[in-house]
Parts: sequence; structure tokens; C-alpha cells
Amino acid sequence: MKVSLEFGFYGKSIITSLLLGGLISPVVAEEASPDPAGIELPYVYTNWKTFTTKDGLPNDHIFAVEAVGPEVWIGTENGLARLDKKTGEIQSWTEKDGLPWKVISALAYSEKTGELWIGLFGGGLARYSAGRFDHWHQLNSGLVNDVVYGIALENDNVWIATTAGASRYNTVTGEWAIFTEKNAPMEEIWNYGVSYNDGKVYLGVWGSGVLEYEVATGNWKDYLDPDGEMEIDLYRDDGIVHVITTGTSYIDGILWVSTYFGASRYDGRHWRGYFAHECGLPSDFINAIQGRSGTEAWFATDKGVGALADFETDTWVTYTRDTQTNEGLAIVSRGPEILKEVRSGINIPHNYTLWTEMDGNDVWIGTSKGLAWGIGEGYYRGLKAATPAKADSGPGTDEPNTTPVRR
Repeated sequence: MKVSLEFGFYGKSIITSLLLGGLISPVVAEEASPDPAGIELPYVYTNWKTFTTKDGLPNDHIFAVEAVGPEVWIGTENGLARLDKKTGEIQSWTEKDGLPWKVISALAYSEKTGELWIGLFGGGLARYSAGRFDHWHQLNSGLVNDVVYGIALENDNVWIATTAGASRYNTVTGEWAIFTEKNAPMEEIWNYGVSYNDGKVYLGVWGSGVLEYEVATGNWKDYLDPDGEMEIDLYRDDGIVHVITTGTSYIDGILWVSTYFGASRYDGRHWRGYFAHECGLPSDFINAIQGRSGTEAWFATDKGVGALADFETDTWVTYTRDTQTNEGLAIVSRGPEILKEVRSGINIPHNYTLWTEMDGNDVWIGTSKGLAWGIGEGYYRGLKAATPAKADSGPGTDEPNTTPVRR
């Protein structure tokens, strides 16, 4: 089972990238269906730029993105890159430049120290600071395993999610702590993701759901699928939709969870599950989750990106690339009903998406065929009333076109 999971995160995406490919120049939206009259709609990203090896990336397979002010750090299958948003210039580091390991699976930037922490897929943990790389692995530290999936910064601590548990490194004292099934409620020790906010660390664990660690008390709490069924979600909204979790994101008092079988939202009392057949998720196979607020979250899946733009109304924007025409397609939906379609020259360079990153009004999407930058000029949260398009029916006609697009 564990071997197949690693294949899903890493090997499957490589195979997919070999099957599909090709990019076109970034342009803004060209075509949109008329706005349905009287319906409030979310913001749709239509201005996109893409970056590949042709632009200086060391590899097109993007595992992690970390936006820091005017710079964007990019973790790829063959090195680290830093993009200057103002100039578009890209600087890269590979093993010949001192990077300890070529495959980068996680990134976390410390605003406090200016250090970049780097998760290495098979190489342990690295830190880039003042032009130098420092390296920790199983043989020289308390890192529990060298296959790192996620990194989170908590005060002076660095949390590292690995395939054999989680490790915590205190950057001030140099002390290490290891969390496995021996001292944490892990039924399995394969840790896929880690996040921190508001005094709590959240681990996404294969087969163990979500584990919450309260920093002040050192207490653990686990979130599991209460019905105990691996194949189906037997009872609706009774907990997380599945125990094979791939990521967590806590913001504005809301816990967002991604799994390989759907997504979940938890407000401290109530759960809400999401599946592709009933909403704007392009697939239930979710590689990463990023909450933008308590009402908006972005999900990177194997068939595109699904953005829940407004929780209260269950309004989504789904971003995919048409592999036949190379057009970008954004679909606005409310539940299963499509409200609007927007086609553009490109949005994401590939539908196998591995990472989402919020950057103010902008978004960054890591895919198996390059990096996408969605420029959010005019971005707004939630919904706004649409301005109906007027039908061109001849002189004296002032009736709007109110025909929505439906499945």
C-alpha cells in the first residue's frame, strides 16, 4: 500500500508528464459565456503567465512553491529556483551548485530569519541562508527519515513530515524530537503534509487522518473518518472524508483537509465533505491544499485545480487545460451546476497539478509541466453581482442575455 502511495505522489506524476505536454505563450482571456442575470459570481483568473525550463527553471516538474514578497522560490525535480516577479529572471541551484539533493518536495521561508528550509525527497532537510546550504539527514541528526514530504515553521521549531513519522528541530537549542506511533496517535507513520497556525500543528498522515498537536500543552488530537470505511464515505459530513490525507491548511479558524478521495472543511463543530461528482473539484485525487480564508480554498488535483471561491453558496472555479486545443478553461459552478465558462489562451500548463500557493491577490500553481502565475488584478473575495451582457437583437432592444451554461 505504501509503495503505491509514493507512486501516486511522485512516480504517477512523472508518467503523466511524459504522456502530455506542450505550452503556448501566456495571454489573457479571449472568450467568456454571458453572465447569468441576477447571479453573483466569484473572481475568475484570466491573466496567466507560465514558466518552464525555457525560461530558466532547472526542471518543469514543480513540487513546491513559496512566494516571499517580490520573489518566488520553486522546488523542482532537479533543483531549486528563485523567480524575480519584477524582472522575470530566474536563478537556479542544482547539486553542482551545492544543493545537497536534486529533488525538492517542500519549501518553507522564515520571515524571522530570512532562511529558506528545503525538504528533499530522499535527501533529508536543507537550509539555504546567506548563500550557503546546510544539510541534515538520518545519519547526522534527529531526522527520522530522509524522504521529506512537508515542512512547517512553528516559532523557533521546524516540523518535518517524512515517510517514517515527523521530526521537530529547534533552531535555537539544536534539539530534535521524533513523533511516531510510539508517542503520537499514528496508526500509520507515513506523514504526507504538515502545517502550523494559531498555536497548533496539523499533520496529514496516510491511514491516520489528521493529527493536531497543541504547542502549549503538547497534547495530541486525532481526526478520523468515523464510519471506518476505506472504500466509501458511509455517513455524510461525519468527519474527514478519508483517512489517507495528503495535506492540511488552517486559517481563520477553519481546517481544510485534502485526501486522495476528496476534501473536507472543519469549523470546530461541523464537517463538510467535497467530492468531484457534486462540486467544482476536477478530481477526488488531491495532491495539495491551500486555504486562502475560512471561505476560500484551492485544491491541486491530478486533473486540474479546483478553487472553492465561496463556502456559503458552494461556488467553485475550476481551472483546466484543454489538451486538444491547448486552451485554458475556467468553469464557474454552484454545486454541480455550471454557471459560466471562460476560455483563455492558457491558464495552467498541465492538468496534473502538485501545488497551490497564495500570494496576495495572485496565485501560483505547480504542475508536472511547468509553473503557472495567475495575476489577480481586480481580485475580490466571495461573490459579486454580475453585470448582464446585453443581447444584440437590433435597434431599440435593451434586454440582457440571461442564458446560463448548464451541464
